[in-house]
Amino acid sequence: MKTSSNTKVIPQRWLAGVSGLLAGAALIALTAVGEARAQKEIEIGIGTQNTTSNTVTGGIVIKELGLLEKYLPRTGQYKDVKFKIDWQNFTSGPPITNGMMANKIHIGMMGDYPLLVNGATGQQTRNETLLVAIIAYNQYGGGNGMVVHKDSPYYELADLKGKNVSVPFGSAAHGMLIQAMQSRGWPENFWNLASQSPEVGTTNLQEKRIDGHANFVPFMELLPYRGFARKIFDGAETRVPTFHGIVVRKDFAQNHPDIVVAYLKALMEANDWVRKNPKLAAEKIEEWTKIEKEVIYIFLGPGGIHTLDPTIKPKWLETIRAAQASLQKMGRIKDFNDQAWVNDIWVRQTFKERNLDYEKQKASYANYEIGGKDPVCNVAITKPQEAGQIWIAGGDIVSFSSPACTLAGVNRYAGEGRKLGAVYLMDTALGIKLFADKAFFAIGGKDPKKPEIVPFLLKKDAEAHAAKIGGKLSSYDEALAVVKAGR
Repeated sequence: MKTSSNTKVIPQRWLAGVSGLLAGAALIALTAVGEARAQKEIEIGIGTQNTTSNTVTGGIVIKELGLLEKYLPRTGQYKDVKFKIDWQNFTSGPPITNGMMANKIHIGMMGDYPLLVNGATGQQTRNETLLVAIIAYNQYGGGNGMVVHKDSPYYELADLKGKNVSVPFGSAAHGMLIQAMQSRGWPENFWNLASQSPEVGTTNLQEKRIDGHANFVPFMELLPYRGFARKIFDGAETRVPTFHGIVVRKDFAQNHPDIVVAYLKALMEANDWVRKNPKLAAEKIEEWTKIEKEVIYIFLGPGGIHTLDPTIKPKWLETIRAAQASLQKMGRIKDFNDQAWVNDIWVRQTFKERNLDYEKQKASYANYEIGGKDPVCNVAITKPQEAGQIWIAGGDIVSFSSPACTLAGVNRYAGEGRKLGAVYLMDTALGIKLFADKAFFAIGGKDPKKPEIVPFLLKKDAEAHAAKIGGKLSSYDEALAVVKAGR
């Protein structure tokens, strides 16, 4: 990835050997020294989205664990300087952009389409921002989606033609709908689309005032988990990446590059904290955000829908450019210079100071996966994409090697009178983690004594696979009965 001319603002010690940049870095460093000594206090406004589960390591986790304070610079120009951290929580990205344009927020986090609007707005208003790192991503678009009421007769997007649908305008989910419509050749008036926040859309769906509601993480898993919604479309069907990233006001990054690096160190430690003990992390995040831990886990646990990775990959730039073309076609943004906006020099420096290989991580799309030994089928878990997990209420999270073994575990624990918090399987078509009790199953195969049990998020995918294997479409309860009868 190219780095823009913004690299000239980085302190000299970061750029040893890079010709042509040292003089500018020294000048900025001297300016920052004078500014810091004069004011004795530096305010850091940080715009977060605490209920957006794939941004938590950029916000609420850092805040609650005190990680930014741990890494803030305390020497040189920052000796005797007091830091005032102003955490500002929002439910979506656009208000964060407003705060950044007003210079009330210096570091913000939001999804891909809001990020693009953030960058374009900053360039148009001379309040430039920079994309400096990523928090989490799904390389195929998983996380955004469309839900309908659980009693709805609709099972796919085409069923909603002419119906009342809502989405938070300007959100990553709105971008997903734009992509889905354009790829299908549908006009903008394909449905009656209204802008509704997650809270309003949730209420209206629950009360059947709308036919469908599209949203971003975690609502498309949260609403089905709470028992009144059914997902009929997932962003993974678009095969277009989705991600949430970190933007920083350009002037703040220039004047305080060490603070940006301190923040990114805190982000990376927060990522490590989640991966080290994802069950504990999900429990604490529920405590802080009131989003159920079982829902947090489906995104950030092993094999979760989103991967925590701060590197800015070339594929994300391709996604931004495609989104830019879509929004310009619709007249929603004007010209935008992405090369001047994207700058990974701060996250590169963070990797360097943590003795990590940035280029190696940038080239990787690996998530941490489900492993261990299956206690029911008594085999090692060697195929994470077929694995399942059971969260025993008030107890452990147990991993299994296959859908059939996971369902056998459900039957065993139910027979023992144990309550289950959640059962997780992997969608065979889309490759994303899903709640087993919300899945559709294709059951069949050549051996009736050992039938194939294949889970899918979408009814149409399960129906197609059932036809392929000469089997039948089944519900969760029917799949449990098949497994029980076979053992």
